[in-house]
Amino acid sequence: MKSFKRKADWILLSVLIILSFGMEGYAQNSLMAGTASINITPEKPIPMSGYGVRKEAFTGVHDSIYARAIVFSDGENKAAILSAELIGFSDAFCDELSHDIETKTGIKKEYILISAVHSHGGPVTKVYSDGESQEVDAYVEQLRHKLIQLLVKADGNLKPAQIGAGKGECRMNINRRVKDVDGNIQLGRNPYGPCDHEVGVVRIDDDQGNILSVMLNWPCHGVVLGPRNTLISGDWPGASSSYIEDSLGNEVVVPVVVGASGDINPLYGPHIDFEDVKAYAYGLGATAYDLGNEVIRVTKQIQTRSSGKIDAMQKSIFLPGKSGEVSGLHNSTYNPGNDVEVRLSVLRIGAIVFAGVNGEVFNQIGVKIKQASPYTQTFFITHCNGSCGYLVADEAIPEGGYEIEVAEVQAGAETSILEGFTTMTYELSLRQ
Repeated sequence: MKSFKRKADWILLSVLIILSFGMEGYAQNSLMAGTASINITPEKPIPMSGYGVRKEAFTGVHDSIYARAIVFSDGENKAAILSAELIGFSDAFCDELSHDIETKTGIKKEYILISAVHSHGGPVTKVYSDGESQEVDAYVEQLRHKLIQLLVKADGNLKPAQIGAGKGECRMNINRRVKDVDGNIQLGRNPYGPCDHEVGVVRIDDDQGNILSVMLNWPCHGVVLGPRNTLISGDWPGASSSYIEDSLGNEVVVPVVVGASGDINPLYGPHIDFEDVKAYAYGLGATAYDLGNEVIRVTKQIQTRSSGKIDAMQKSIFLPGKSGEVSGLHNSTYNPGNDVEVRLSVLRIGAIVFAGVNGEVFNQIGVKIKQASPYTQTFFITHCNGSCGYLVADEAIPEGGYEIEVAEVQAGAETSILEGFTTMTYELSLRQ
């Protein structure tokens, strides 16, 4: 790809980064941060999202679901990262919410990352055109107002802060695409398939070194509880956030932003016997314990600092779509359809970069984006600022399978996304 062959450009970029950051590593912009969380559990039973076999309303609440937010300021620009324990948000919902947040807080739309953890244990949010009902409409509207309230509160909590980042590893996730005896891809557990186990951790302290927030970035579907679950839950993201918050104490806020996990499932789930309550909670607890302890270990090693310029960029690329009935068999063909809008977002805080896309991305693509970035601390976020469906790796398309069958985008998405993020990150580096 042309973007990756410009060696002279990358050399120039490296020099510019060094000159801009200096030996201390950051431009000298004083950083502030504010955090907040809010309960977004539906007050009345409505249908759940994530599995088409579940048509009825949820029957109870296993664990309440939350949205968490961090607002940053460098004295010139403000930025916001929001995480919600939901299946996802539509493009239209994100557009309306971003407008409301900008009106209430002054945070510009391109500096806002609205992400969902893609929990399959949450209520419908109409992201997949889940049908119309007064109860669902009422919840989605209430949700919008709660998320505005959340960002206003986080913005009001701004105080001098320090930030740092680190990486770890958690192997509680696994590739889910397995070949059957006929060579077709089924959903299962594939220990031979590619799987990104990297755990990204961002630590935000107050000016006294006390932890305000720990952001967790890990690639895995939120499907521990599976399709037979009829209780509201934040799945592993909610369990992990709660475990880390309880372990760190002092009202630390722990947002989860999910990495490229379109082809990645948790080791435990999604087919647990729900007649056994102990088995019900085991998968969540095991995942939260292992992942949470790794996050805490990395957090303790992170060095934070009080400076970092904030910059951001968002753009849409339109990729060729496909339509009609598509078989999940390998080497299947499909008919062309309408172009699909894929939204790319890049937010930089000092030398920490968040790259977001509004799709369900295969983990190979996420790994390549992180590797191509000139910033060591690059974190890839999916289900961010909308939803465009699956974005699959080029190598997976001839294999077929569920993700290829339901994806709305034709082959070639991987190249376009990589080039888009590379160009955006490069342009941001020149604006330091």
